[in-house]
Amino acid sequence: MEVMEERSLLERLPDVYDRMCPSRGVLEHVTSRWGVLVLVALLERGYRFSELRRRVAGVSEKMLAQTLQNLERDGFVLRVAHPVIPPRVDYSLTPLGAEVAEQVSGLAHWVEARMCAVTEAREAYDTRQS
Repeated sequence: MEVMEERSLLERLPDVYDRMCPSRGVLEHVTSRWGVLVLVALLERGYRFSELRRRVAGVSEKMLAQTLQNLERDGFVLRVAHPVIPPRVDYSLTPLGAEVAEQVSGLAHWVEARMCAVTEAREAYDTRQS
């Protein structure tokens, strides 16, 4: 009986390769273009919404709000609304958010550092395809 209970527990562990695993949604939030950029920006410091929108150039107000809401729901972002006029909302990373932000920051910085190699690979591919 104990072996059966242990097996049942193991079957419920997250598996990103399982199409029904809820970890895929979290992975999508964390690795989306805006998710990565928001997490990396918040790793620098906390931001107000408008400051964050300026820092993450190109993101629409709607997409930033949606991204922040998803990251807040997943436990990565802390949203603090101050009862002042005009309204002020601050965003920062939770300890869990700082952990994941460190991970995606490495990826983002690697992409920046290796863009020349990627550009060369793309050009070589395009040449072969034409």
